[in-house]
Amino acid sequence: MKKIAFIYPGQGAQKVGMGKDFYEQGMLARAVYDKAEELLDFSVKDICFEENDLINNTAYTQAALVTTCLAMTAELNAAGVNPDATAGLSLGEYAAIAAAKGMSYEDAILLVRKRGIYMNEAVPDGVGGMAAVLGLTKEQVEEAIDGMEDVSIANYNCPGQIVITGMKEAVAAAEAPLKEKGAKRVLPLNVSGPFHSSFLTKAGEQLDEELSKVSFTTLAIPYVTNVTAQYVNDISETRELLKQQVSSSVRWEQSMELLIQDGFDTFIEIGPGKTLSGFMRKINKDVTVYSVSAYEDVAKLLESLK
Repeated sequence: MKKIAFIYPGQGAQKVGMGKDFYEQGMLARAVYDKAEELLDFSVKDICFEENDLINNTAYTQAALVTTCLAMTAELNAAGVNPDATAGLSLGEYAAIAAAKGMSYEDAILLVRKRGIYMNEAVPDGVGGMAAVLGLTKEQVEEAIDGMEDVSIANYNCPGQIVITGMKEAVAAAEAPLKEKGAKRVLPLNVSGPFHSSFLTKAGEQLDEELSKVSFTTLAIPYVTNVTAQYVNDISETRELLKQQVSSSVRWEQSMELLIQDGFDTFIEIGPGKTLSGFMRKINKDVTVYSVSAYEDVAKLLESLK
């Protein structure tokens, strides 16, 4: 018996055209997009389906990507594919919680619209930055930046790939000690702010106001939180965790290791791209990972799971 986890990508996975085939061919996916269109103060379908300049703007990206992931999830559920646990990288955690029945799709979409706006406004453009560090262990990265001000670890993605975050100058200054430790590359990321750093604490506090209005519901299955890389079984923990998550490190590698240790052998990445599938190949080659980013992938997945 396969033990299945649904996993959801974070910001950066978005691309023009995402979910369009689901909207055109899937009745339940169409309903998710149509509902998001009613709820949001912009056309999510235009952002997802048509060429535009807003798809990479944090304030719009987050709601567009979560809507797409949830539309795809609705079709998978309808086809009889259901997970035993969920997890999402950063933004993806909202889709994971909704898929675990901890909040409605509507609340997840509205929350990430606000989250995107607050994150965008937290630090002026150009002041903060992030960089991917390739070729070091997490311990080596931690040692290299230990004692440095205004820089910290944003993401533990997989072995050999750690993301640092903070003030732009501090992130740039970290390159030298990281290279001394043996980093192959330190690649600046094209992002609008120092996400998952203490500079986003205010955004978390603003988000908490919105979280206070949400009707959380009993989880049908557990999800793994980025903040601690542990299961959440009690939905009452979720509000505080989501508040912290904006400014905390994303412990993705540790989250996947927890699931694998507990016997999860089948991971289904839901959303555009195959970023998480790539991470998993470096975390553990022995598990099976499927990617659902196109409508035709649903039928292929059903065939593979037989």
